[in-house]
Amino acid sequence: MSRSELLERYRALPLPSTTDEHWRFTDLKGFDPDAFAGTGGSGAEAATRSMLDLDTAGSVTVDEGVITIRRAPEGVRFERLDENHPRLHELVGYEEKFAAHNAAMWRTGLLVHVPAGVVLEKPLYVRVVNTVEEGSLFWRLLVIAEPGSQFTLIEEHTSARPGVRGYTNAVSEIFVEQDAKLEFVSLQNLSRETWHFATHHARVERDAELDWVAGGFGSKRGKVWIQNDLAGQGATSRVTGAYFTDGDQHLDYDTFQEHIAPSTTSDFAFKGALRDTSTAVWRGMIRVEKDAQKTNAYQENRNLMLSPTTHAVPIPGLEILANDVRCTHGATVGRVDREQLFYLMARGLTRAEAERLIVRGFFSDVLDRIELEPVRDALGAALEARIPQA
Repeated sequence: MSRSELLERYRALPLPSTTDEHWRFTDLKGFDPDAFAGTGGSGAEAATRSMLDLDTAGSVTVDEGVITIRRAPEGVRFERLDENHPRLHELVGYEEKFAAHNAAMWRTGLLVHVPAGVVLEKPLYVRVVNTVEEGSLFWRLLVIAEPGSQFTLIEEHTSARPGVRGYTNAVSEIFVEQDAKLEFVSLQNLSRETWHFATHHARVERDAELDWVAGGFGSKRGKVWIQNDLAGQGATSRVTGAYFTDGDQHLDYDTFQEHIAPSTTSDFAFKGALRDTSTAVWRGMIRVEKDAQKTNAYQENRNLMLSPTTHAVPIPGLEILANDVRCTHGATVGRVDREQLFYLMARGLTRAEAERLIVRGFFSDVLDRIELEPVRDALGAALEARIPQA
């Protein structure tokens, strides 16, 4: 479809409302995606500091809609994405309102194509910065891990300043081919005045592995979709999510584990801490197709309420069409243990210090799932830093 046809399709689709099941707890009242101007501006302001300090094999910065490739590993296609690439829209089309908006409007995107058998010892790093006040940023990522390749890709979304108001819309299509292994890290640390919507869809082929880390700290409101298709026998995917909300933030994660082939494994674990009047919504679905026998699938969502006025909504789900499977799920919402808090404060810790220790313990098992040490340390520090000093 042409850009104009895609734009017409986007305009024809209604903005989701709370009458739609997947948007029941995320109200977009007052939000108009067309009210935000396109990217542009002077580019004079420096972006906020990155969450990560990394030694990379290649790095890219996207600022004001301009993509700058600072370093690219030899033999790897780490380059601007061509809008005519044959694999675009193979996983993420334009049937949903925000995916259609991205398809019509994106101009800046990145192709990461690692050839067969190539192993990168250092990660690839992409930093996407939302700079323009009242601006919109449409971002597209296409990742192809050819058979037998192994690498880590880190994508960080941030804002130029803490108070930047804007609208970001990101789409990722990820292909992990036979025997390949990809560690994908997606961090969102946008300003609290930014509406953020993202659609991530991966396809994992025979005996391939996808290890996915999703960190959510910023943004005002929006929704993040994460779908993994276990399409080849022996495919494995693991998604680890950590988020922290405060103020009046509202984060919404919608995850889907699609088991298509037999003897596949998926493991989705999300944990979040909430303060003040913030809200977190997590909806998870495991679907096992009739031919996907010997499936092993797990999903969980745990929430720690640090204030009595927070609201967490975990919604796990199973849809199983095969008869030889192992599928389990768990979801909890709990408050800080008063006895635990009293015990720590009785030993001289302030309430903030005590809460910080409790948060560290709450997230420890999720952080232990992260293989890359700099990412694990950065996420742990970011989670603890959200506890006020006093």
